[in-house]
Amino acid sequence: MTGYAPAEAARRSGFSLDTLRYYEKIGLLADVSRTSGGQRIFTDDDLGWLVLFRCLRDTGMPIAQMCRYAQLAREGEHTADERRELLKRHAVRVEEQMRLLQRQYDHLREKIRFYEQLPGSGSESG
Repeated sequence: MTGYAPAEAARRSGFSLDTLRYYEKIGLLADVSRTSGGQRIFTDDDLGWLVLFRCLRDTGMPIAQMCRYAQLAREGEHTADERRELLKRHAVRVEEQMRLLQRQYDHLREKIRFYEQLPGSGSESG
């Protein structure tokens, strides 16, 4: 089993040390191992969870839902349907957000084209 010091786990996951401590405190990360001196040691399994949490957080899943997902996963295979449904609902929200962002991006690009067509526009600064 490979173990990672907190700083290495933070670097690999993209989360800050404070976030790692917070995720452990609220139960997202459960049973993080410790050295005899009490320092946390993260496993590959912990890093796998952190990759998932990064995805969920970056796509806007609320912490409460992330906690619910983690709780269900720890309860075992009999919760697979509920976990799948939780992720499917989240995916629908992500798709809606992507459509909104695409519309806003298209509007932004349209505005940029407008300004590029004005007399005197180009590579001038200002």
